Formats: sequence, structure tokens, C-alpha cells
Amino acid sequence: MSNKPQSIKSSERAGLILRWLLAIVLVTFSIFPVLWIISAAINPVTDMANQQLIPKNADFSNFRELTTNPVFPFFTWLKNSLKVSILSTLLTLSLTTMAAFAFSRFRFRGRQGLLKAILLIQSFPNLLAIVALFSIVKQIGDVIPWLGLNTHAGLILVYSGGAMGMNIWLMKGYMDTIPRDIDESAHVDGATDWQVFSKLILPLLRPILTVIGILSFIGTYGEFIIARTLLTKREMQTAMVGLQIFTAGQYTQNWGVFAAGALIAAVPIMAIYLILQDQIVGGLTQGAVKG
Repeated sequence: MSNKPQSIKSSERAGLILRWLLAIVLVTFSIFPVLWIISAAINPVTDMANQQLIPKNADFSNFRELTTNPVFPFFTWLKNSLKVSILSTLLTLSLTTMAAFAFSRFRFRGRQGLLKAILLIQSFPNLLAIVALFSIVKQIGDVIPWLGLNTHAGLILVYSGGAMGMNIWLMKGYMDTIPRDIDESAHVDGATDWQVFSKLILPLLRPILTVIGILSFIGTYGEFIIARTLLTKREMQTAMVGLQIFTAGQYTQNWGVFAAGALIAAVPIMAIYLILQDQIVGGLTQGAVKG
């Protein structure tokens, strides 16, 4: 009988050690790319063949090259990324919220078909629509120049349209958890549908609005393929497209400057995650328990 508690303690100790080992492996696996990028950013050697995790003669020459060379307007690219991401996020939130309110609260012919069509279209990757998007934006630019190629407005329009599908479903699912008694009581008191939406429903959507806003911002901030296709002028490009210049050449690759730019460009995303991490978790889970 005395050996049984000892065997239980031994198994618990072995399980604890196994969990710690697994946690260490997962943390190492996830943090290694970040350490490698930091190492490349402070390494004066620019090629990947001679890259070391702990570089010799580490300095900040790559950061100086990135920020002082007039040929590479890095801060202009960064400003363009923030501008495009913020505006497309605001437009996406506005359109998504109103569309989700209509699908959640109104009953009209074709409602279910439209919801299924939105979900079906969203299942196709954006890569399949690159040629079509380029052609559409080019033709729009022939009529409305400020919405055509090499314009941030055209890129924002494409981003907003592409982000609405799944976000409408997320917003509608959250909005369905809000009791309809609120709407009915407001209508009895003489409120219009717009007053119900703006005064009563919208304040209750803050958690899911935060989540969709953050995900939309991060998705557009780090997007490369569409921005590379629609923006060809260097001064109009975003940070992700502009940094590709440092690795595009066959014999002129500069991985150190690229890594330095990647670190600086990642600061806004890191700040958003650190500041709003509680809202992200709360917004994703609150809709499931909201009565």
C-alpha cells in the first residue's frame, strides 16, 4: 500500500517533466525565426550563406542604410501601409456591421442564398482573382483615375471587398446572440431601424468590432500579392512590397537591410497585440456565452 502513493507521485513528476519539455520545444520552435531575423538585422554580413545566430562585429549599419538611403523611402512605405490598413479597416467595419445587421434582423427574399453565396465566394483564395482584380481596377481607373492602378484608394477598395465575406458571418453570429426584445421595445417606443442600430445594437458590438478591426488591420498590413500587383510606383508601395526590393535581385540581395526593415515594420503589429490582447480573447469568446 505504501508503494502506491510513490508510484502516483512518480507518474505526476514524469508528466510534469514531459509537459515542460514539450513547452520548451514549442517556445524554441516559435521564437527561433524571430531570433534569426534579429541576428540578420544586426549582422554586417548581408548574405544568408554566412549568417550566424550570434553574429561577430554586430552593429546597426543595416538600420542606418535602411533609414538614411534616399533611394529607399522606407518611412514612406511604412506610412502607406498604415494609411491603407487603417482606412480599409474602418471601411470594412462600417460595411460589415451594416450588412450583418440587415442579415440578422431583417427577413427578405434571397437572404439565405446571399449568405451562402458570400461564404462560398470566400472559400476561394485571393490568388485566383489576381488577374481579374488587376483588370477591374485598371478599367475603373480609366473612368475614375483616383480609383485605378497605383492608387491607395483602389487598393483599399479591393481589400474592403475581400474582407467582408467571413467578417459578415462573424458579425452576424455575434449579433444573433443579442436578444430581439431590445429591438421590439425600441420600435414600440417609436424608434426607427437606424436608431435601433446606432443607439442600441452598435454599443453592444464593441468586443466583436475590436476583434474584426484588429484582424482586418493585420491582414491588410502584411498583405503582399495584391499590393504588389496593383502598386508599381515605388513611392506608392507599402512596406511589405517595398522591402521585397532588397531580396529581389539575383546578385544584389541584402538580407540584413531586409531584416532590419521587417523588424521595424513589425512594431505596430506587436504594439496592437500587446495593448489589445484581452479584447481579442474576449471578443472571440464572449459571443458564445452571451445570453
